[in-house]
Amino acid sequence: MQNTGVPKPAILMSRAVFPEVIARLQQYFDVTANQQDEIWTKAQFISHLQGKRGVFTTGGERVDAGVLAACPDLKICANMAVGYNNFDLPAMTAAGVQATNAPDVLTETTADFGFALLMATARRVTESEHYLRAGHWTQWRYDMFTGSDIHGSTLGIIGMGRIGQGIAKRGAHGFGMKVVYHNRSRLSTELEAQCKATYVSKQELLKTADHVMLVVPYSPESHHTIGAAELARMKPSATLVNIARGGIVDDAALAQALRDKKIAAAGLDVFEGEPSVHPDLLTVPNVVLTPHIASATVPTRLAMANLAADNLIAVLTGKPPLTPLNTP
Repeated sequence: MQNTGVPKPAILMSRAVFPEVIARLQQYFDVTANQQDEIWTKAQFISHLQGKRGVFTTGGERVDAGVLAACPDLKICANMAVGYNNFDLPAMTAAGVQATNAPDVLTETTADFGFALLMATARRVTESEHYLRAGHWTQWRYDMFTGSDIHGSTLGIIGMGRIGQGIAKRGAHGFGMKVVYHNRSRLSTELEAQCKATYVSKQELLKTADHVMLVVPYSPESHHTIGAAELARMKPSATLVNIARGGIVDDAALAQALRDKKIAAAGLDVFEGEPSVHPDLLTVPNVVLTPHIASATVPTRLAMANLAADNLIAVLTGKPPLTPLNTP
């Protein structure tokens, strides 16, 4: 970008990000970067946002009516995440602030991780590693850490967007799984055929699936999609994997169900109130816990960051956003 003598718009990077992405944005903007990766309070966030036209967020920084009222210069909030429950979209629209996210670029990587977490959960990888590291492995037993099969089993997917479809294809084509799914709207016949997936009710899915995978976006309507009642409908031998968002599962109810062996095991990459984790989940052995890393490969995270940067550049240079969430 050529230097025209006109001051560059000011933007804020609310968390640490790839240096090459910051260098790219500095061609267009006066960038305030948080490369120390400090976790700001709401008041600190508002203070740093003063005079900024745009902000690069990573999914944990809440942008609501209070923030917007205190930051009248703000024109765009670009999330480096596909989820956007940190954005109050109606308030942003009313304030004339564009919201964007980073979908699609993380689909395959996240689907890979969903399957990795499923495998680790079903085959009791975390439990057995802890056992080995603690020095308890002294001899082989026929029933030592027997888990459940993936191949030939029934995979139930709740939430059949792009990531859910990616998981379905991996299960059906790679592992010969029978795939059933539940979604707000049924897929086209063509997509169902590609995924080898059958649409069923939520109740039927919970009753029949050997492995339940959650990939549904978070909203007030999807809060506690899986609670005590839903866990009680699952098979005692079933596993549950959540790579969606914290709040989709009632974590307290899940911990109790795991302790009582109402289901066999769970794998969680997201949590209610994260980065805090419900203490009961830390004391049950039959759960695999990871710190929200489903999209964590260098190429994918860089693509997510660059898409957020693309949205900032587009909007603040007078062009349409690439992945808009609202129409302010």
